[in-house]
Amino acid sequence: MLDMWNPWEIYDRLIEQIDPSVRVSACGRAGKWAFVENSEAGAGMAFHMPVESVPRSLPEDVTGLSLREVAAFAKSWNFAEAAVGMAALNSWYALPSRAEAAGFARCQVNNWQNLFDPWAKETAGKRVVVIGHFPFAPAALPAVSELIVLERNTLPGDLPDSAAEYVLPTCDYVFITGSAFVNKTMPRLLELSRGARTIIVGPSSPAAPMLAEYGVDTLTTFSVTDVASFQPALSGHLLGGMYEAGRRIEFHAH
Repeated sequence: MLDMWNPWEIYDRLIEQIDPSVRVSACGRAGKWAFVENSEAGAGMAFHMPVESVPRSLPEDVTGLSLREVAAFAKSWNFAEAAVGMAALNSWYALPSRAEAAGFARCQVNNWQNLFDPWAKETAGKRVVVIGHFPFAPAALPAVSELIVLERNTLPGDLPDSAAEYVLPTCDYVFITGSAFVNKTMPRLLELSRGARTIIVGPSSPAAPMLAEYGVDTLTTFSVTDVASFQPALSGHLLGGMYEAGRRIEFHAH
């Protein structure tokens, strides 16, 4: 389990597994996503948070830099910079052949709006927390005894994310958005959720089975299978969006 005295452990372990010889071949932002492509024909994304809390150290153009070097910026307290770091990290783990070898399989439905559907029966009568505002969650989980949504930028009915300290230890199921890797809340959220069935969701999540060692039971993320379509898809130039460039994949620890 996570060493609470070193919340960086989870990031350091993810970063150190990246081959330092792999290079960044493309990098940018498309809509709400930061994206990175690499010389191994991998591609990844992470939720862009426009938070310039500390000066940037990452160059505007990281093309040609070591993928591991760029991925290390996932630890930055400048969240806009950290999103690029996570996208670089995800481009390594989400390579289709690597993800498949690690035990990831295709999700039955290639649409994020359906991500809660497989949990409808299992969560019946349970106290469920969703970290991140997913507007389609209530309809997909109609039989839960209580559905609590934690969100930094609250909408009506949400609790502020600071309620996590009080709420998570009392819940049966916890769904955590992968963007929690970007803002550095993921290590603490996993620690608070250790008594619950914990599911990480979203394209910002690394396809890394070692996350099971930190209490993750299920991990659902995204693997780019057509790098040529990746940037046009994220930019909205393809009708099917990101789904024309790849697929949702999942890993179950138990």
